[in-house]
Amino acid sequence: MTNPSAPGRRSFAKGALAGAAALFLTTTATGSAAASGHPGAPLLRLPAPTGPYPVGARVLHLVDRSRNDPWDTRIGVRELMVTVLRPAVNGRGFPRVPQLTPGAAGAFAVLAHLVRPHLPAAGVDWAATLTHARAGAPPLPGRRPALLYSPGGGDARTMGSSLAIDLASHGWTVLTVDHPGDASEVEFPDERPGRDRIRMTVLRPDLDAATFRTMIETRVADLRFVLDALGLDRAGVYGHSAGGTAAAQALHEDRRITAAVNLEGYLDRMDGELLPVARQRTDRPLLLAGTDGFRDARLDRSWAALLAHGGPVVRRQLDDAHHWAFTDYAALVPQLEGAGLMTAAGRAAMVGRADPRVTVPAVRDLVRSFFTRHLAR
Repeated sequence: MTNPSAPGRRSFAKGALAGAAALFLTTTATGSAAASGHPGAPLLRLPAPTGPYPVGARVLHLVDRSRNDPWDTRIGVRELMVTVLRPAVNGRGFPRVPQLTPGAAGAFAVLAHLVRPHLPAAGVDWAATLTHARAGAPPLPGRRPALLYSPGGGDARTMGSSLAIDLASHGWTVLTVDHPGDASEVEFPDERPGRDRIRMTVLRPDLDAATFRTMIETRVADLRFVLDALGLDRAGVYGHSAGGTAAAQALHEDRRITAAVNLEGYLDRMDGELLPVARQRTDRPLLLAGTDGFRDARLDRSWAALLAHGGPVVRRQLDDAHHWAFTDYAALVPQLEGAGLMTAAGRAAMVGRADPRVTVPAVRDLVRSFFTRHLAR
């Protein structure tokens, strides 16, 4: 991470690579057809968490009966799927949670190259990747500070698994929140009138200002509903892209949120109107983290508007990186390139050219150190 006002581009030192190498010793792609179940498909691996605690996971289906779904009013309510990740007493003997369930993986196999055009259209077994969380592992006793995660537009909560599990391994309760309708795919426990069990995204490449506004307002309401539903009176929020936008705006609207991290989300609407959080001063800590590859005039303008007010807002930049370096794609995309399923240009356009042995720890350290300062465990 560098300060974006510093001249030049940061070059990553060999020492940093050596120090982080242990994280990825077992995460390189292999052509293990037997392990993946798809002949010739690479077995994609996520980096292990670095904290002292094993991590347990459980999935919640939350229903907000006070709202209708903005993307499909036939549903009649607003439903969310949330994964709760907590430090566990012992994870041994409990199965590792797949990044995508078979149903979600089947849907994502169809959608992957549509929502992220640089991803391969075939040749990947998306159901084979396991996270480092354990289903049903008993949580450590006691109440722990909570962090909510909102993924990017067109992404499901599952693409933020690595960072969320790492945070939980250091002592936080982390809740990854899906936003059905704009998430690539969301799997529910069952069907209901107006929707299938697996709900796919309604977003299209020609996203307009009205759709963007609905997406951000819905996400903010979703995050606030999770706080309500789980009785949380104090929490941190972090998010990527549209999720980062929602995290910053939720901080502005809800005083139960004591600190927020915006991972490269704009602070305006597509028509140029600044969001309220950018027009006004925040009195609670907010981190704005971006990449040199995605940085543009719109991002600079909207972030500068907030920074001009002063207050506890800081900006940091990850160099030699691109937009999805803040997600699981940071680890997965280089493996896909190594397996010959993505081009070097496609990798650069998604996560940049920096080695994931540097970018993954850098993002983890940045988010963890911020919440350590502002939301004590």
